[in-house]
Amino acid sequence: MISAPNNPSDLPLILVGAGLASALIAQRLSHGGNGPAIVMLEAGETPFGEHTWSFHEADVEAEDLAWLAPLVAHRWDAQSVRFQNLRRQLQSGYATLTSASVASAMSQLANLDLRKRSAAVAVGPDHVTLADGTRIDGACVIDARGYQPSDALALGYQKFVGLEIETEQPHGLVNPVIMDASVDQRDGYRFVYLLPFSPTRVLIEDTRYSDGEALDLQALAADVSAYATAQGWSIARVVREEHGVLPIALAHDAERFWSSKPRDVPQAGMRAALFHPTTGYSLPEAVRVANLVASAWPIGSAELAPRIRDHAVTRNRQQRFYRLLNRMLFRAARPERRHLVLQRFYKLPKPLIERFYAGRTSWTDIARILIGKPPVPIHRALACLREAPLLKPEKP
Repeated sequence: MISAPNNPSDLPLILVGAGLASALIAQRLSHGGNGPAIVMLEAGETPFGEHTWSFHEADVEAEDLAWLAPLVAHRWDAQSVRFQNLRRQLQSGYATLTSASVASAMSQLANLDLRKRSAAVAVGPDHVTLADGTRIDGACVIDARGYQPSDALALGYQKFVGLEIETEQPHGLVNPVIMDASVDQRDGYRFVYLLPFSPTRVLIEDTRYSDGEALDLQALAADVSAYATAQGWSIARVVREEHGVLPIALAHDAERFWSSKPRDVPQAGMRAALFHPTTGYSLPEAVRVANLVASAWPIGSAELAPRIRDHAVTRNRQQRFYRLLNRMLFRAARPERRHLVLQRFYKLPKPLIERFYAGRTSWTDIARILIGKPPVPIHRALACLREAPLLKPEKP
């Protein structure tokens, strides 16, 4: 069984931000019942927000599935994709965490003190100062307050609006549809994402890979309702709504990115730009960092910060191919033809697809993905080979 040693200090580990990254660190350190005292600070009223975090079971190791289990809301044995000229089912496990399932798991950790309405205004290696002037001292402080824009990142955007609905009659879905791109293409690459939670409950997310980050909530919610109608589903009620704008990395200068971060305060999650550059999935990267923290524990902020930074720089280097594909998708492919890039990808072997989502694409995989006639004009593809031209100049 995976466990973490006790922290000999009387001071707690402080996790700034109650999101996925913090939850996974808390869960990983607490698995087995030997976790340190942890204080998790949430600026708002609702820790963990209103989100769904999914992952392919091949994204993580078997031992990770054991400690992740209390946070998982649903799992399925298969998944499928739909395109205008392709339908395919993949016998590959898929799982989802929800805000509610994460909050429930956190409430079971006796060593966790989760504090709402605790906005941090200053974060140091051994303390956090709150907006009301309160100072909280800690043995280690990890900043996981979410994504921060950076001139060292050039982005496209994955925008979505999701409605979890109850249908009048069974919807007929057994497993997730992780991409239904047979829909009309608009605002870049568009697909609908479907998670069936029960015979009459399903999450429908309308997703766009777009050049701009503007999100029209009403328009996309209306498109979700129209999609349900087109499937023959009558909506009995809307259970909840979620929406978001995720970064899709086109270019990333990791050394420059990290030069603007404090060297003695560890960063985690989206704040550390740790997400899959193409899919936007953040859970597999958050699992890696949680394991890194657990393997080093007990440890102080000044010692942990460079370990996470080095890990993130290494992951950035390993992810260069994904950013190249993103530049092909956003800069070489015309918006109305972006779906053809993904349709071509989903004709490839299942193990390759699994490694791609897990962020473990091999050189053989890369050759297999690139071989043949590309679905983008060659001259436009050649113009996308380098990252540097997309990045803003460094500030003097």
